[in-house]
Amino acid sequence: MAELEAPAVADAEALLAEARTRMDARLADWAERLRREVGGRDGEAIAYALMSPGKRVRAALVLAAYRACGGTSEAIGEVAAAVETVHAYSLVHDDLPCMDDDDLRRGRKTVHVAYDVVTATRVGYLLVPVAARVLASAVSALGLEASALGRMAVTLFEAGGMQGMVGGQWLDLEAEQKAVDLHGLMAVHRGKTGALIRASCALGGLAARAEGEPLAALEAYGDEIGLAFQIADDVLDATQTSDVLGKTAGRDAALQKSTYVQHLGVEGATREAGHLAESAVARLEAAGLSAPALGALARYIVHRRH
Repeated sequence: MAELEAPAVADAEALLAEARTRMDARLADWAERLRREVGGRDGEAIAYALMSPGKRVRAALVLAAYRACGGTSEAIGEVAAAVETVHAYSLVHDDLPCMDDDDLRRGRKTVHVAYDVVTATRVGYLLVPVAARVLASAVSALGLEASALGRMAVTLFEAGGMQGMVGGQWLDLEAEQKAVDLHGLMAVHRGKTGALIRASCALGGLAARAEGEPLAALEAYGDEIGLAFQIADDVLDATQTSDVLGKTAGRDAALQKSTYVQHLGVEGATREAGHLAESAVARLEAAGLSAPALGALARYIVHRRH
């Protein structure tokens, strides 16, 4: 893929900045509410997990997909917050000693380091029903029918469960210190990383009452972009420092994981991510969706530096 054009960079950065501002505010509100409701060490740890900063790529995808399908309500931010809550749960558990054993996440101590392993494990589980509350609040604010809540909940929690992130994480753990071929690696990451990205796109469409071909195109776009995101992550892990990434660099090598960089090299992996991004945008165009923001995000995902 060619280097990003300046307008595409600006479009992606503007949308990500909006997503960060809105998510930081909404998640701060939920963090304070839960700090009071839960109380004690668990309440503090839940708030700490929710207040973790981030790029908010998934939230930006929700916003962009919603708008691409004609949605205009500001309440879409609450749907994005539900996605970010599931993402927060996944990161808390992903960082545990029995998983990737990371001490640093987004430039801060991981939850199990800031608190303890038992608390972090519990916090991850507790964030799942929190995400359900956030999603229910969003559907109400959007004026959607109860059936829409059911469909959106299935989409979100399948992505966060055995058919998505949990199943992908399971495969990822089994693959440590083993040689995994490219096909197997894709199966791991379509679940572990790609499932929630695909769900983010679908949820934006569902919130705008999208059906049929437009919704299928958003899901296909999300599937391609989810894989491109992980390939770009592998490249960053192999080429950047911990200070740049805001998390421990070189973890893939330390855990003896198979990566796209191992299979394709840095240049080959970068090229493959670019091809996936192009394919993702082509899916939208074939369905007649005018979505320049989604195109800009696709290119950002491939070319980001952290």
